[in-house]
Amino acid sequence: MSYPKLATRFIRYAQQETRSNEQSVTIPSTRNQLKFARELVAELQNIGLSNVRISQKSAYVLATIPSNLSADYALVPKIGFIAHLDTADFNAKNIQPQLHQNYDGKSVIPLADSGYRLDPAEFPNLKNYVGQDLITTDGTTLLGADDKAGVAEIITAAEYLLTHPEVKHGTIQIGIGPDEEIGTGADNFEVAEFGADFAYTVDGGPLGELEYETFNAAQAKIKLIGKNVHPATAKGVMINALQLAMNFQAQLPADEVPEKTEGRQGFFHLVDLNGTVDQAEMTYIIRDHDRAKFESRKELLRQIAARMNAEFKEERVVVDLTDQYYNMREVIEKDMTSVELAKLAMEQLGIKPVVYPVRGGTDGSKLSFMGLPTPNLFAGGENMHSRFEFVSIQVMEQAVDLILKIVGLAVEQKS
Repeated sequence: MSYPKLATRFIRYAQQETRSNEQSVTIPSTRNQLKFARELVAELQNIGLSNVRISQKSAYVLATIPSNLSADYALVPKIGFIAHLDTADFNAKNIQPQLHQNYDGKSVIPLADSGYRLDPAEFPNLKNYVGQDLITTDGTTLLGADDKAGVAEIITAAEYLLTHPEVKHGTIQIGIGPDEEIGTGADNFEVAEFGADFAYTVDGGPLGELEYETFNAAQAKIKLIGKNVHPATAKGVMINALQLAMNFQAQLPADEVPEKTEGRQGFFHLVDLNGTVDQAEMTYIIRDHDRAKFESRKELLRQIAARMNAEFKEERVVVDLTDQYYNMREVIEKDMTSVELAKLAMEQLGIKPVVYPVRGGTDGSKLSFMGLPTPNLFAGGENMHSRFEFVSIQVMEQAVDLILKIVGLAVEQKS
């Protein structure tokens, strides 16, 4: 189905700078997110949603589309649709979306005057979009389809339902949250207040993606304590913290890194290293789909630190581990209603479900363990978190179709 406001709504959202900040201690982590959230509140109120507000605890924009069913449909589940309004750690100022209509699937797309381009030889996924209208960046910023495409799709579906009361649906809850990209957005989400039986994050990639299995995830901060003296008299005295960092890294499996793994293979990923001879800090993210292997990975870091400290007979390597999220499959596989409903909806729309273990996580990873089973649906973005990001208007329209089909099927199954 065509939704005339969808593309312009997405472009308007994309032009808002809402990058989150991992160093911040506020909720949300940046003022621009709160500014955008307030604008969404005004828009949702204007469309006609009920109980629109910003949660003081979580900073989520929350709203309700009340059921238009009779009491005979009391068993229709209350369904939530969730997206995030922040963007990732890449330039997000002065975003200038570019529209490329009726793409032929083979031409190189110049990204404005930036000197960058989308070339099918480098990005073969472009070949999937013959005849479609693509929105790209101008090469200087990300686009923000992750996840403003999801925000636009959910709000477009909500507007459609409120302007087409003949479409029967149960109670629908909407949540648009902050700080997903820094992993803290769902920490303060109030599941009971949200009031859904299950939900979907609309935060996936290409057409057909349906994900209910994610990584287990942790972050490790390693502090390495050296001893700096003049190098002329350093023998037997100096302890170089940077060398300790290299020694620590060398004891990890060389092939268990993101660039050498795929599928369900986990990894250790060194994302930051800085310091001096006197002191250094390293930050790792640890990922694995299997919970036992995940715990073993964390234990290996502790063992390496213990061995190094034993050599010095004092603590010079300090490991601080923090779990970030867990594989939501552990929760969702106990009741696959949400997944089966989404698969059936896709099939009835002629969309082939693409179900695979996502090598990452969504807010649904945390929400599922908080009592709200939340698989992930496609939103359409490709090459996300980069200047090469793009999204198809037609895929975004199919995402709206899917939301509407899910809420319709939920009624049909209880009739």
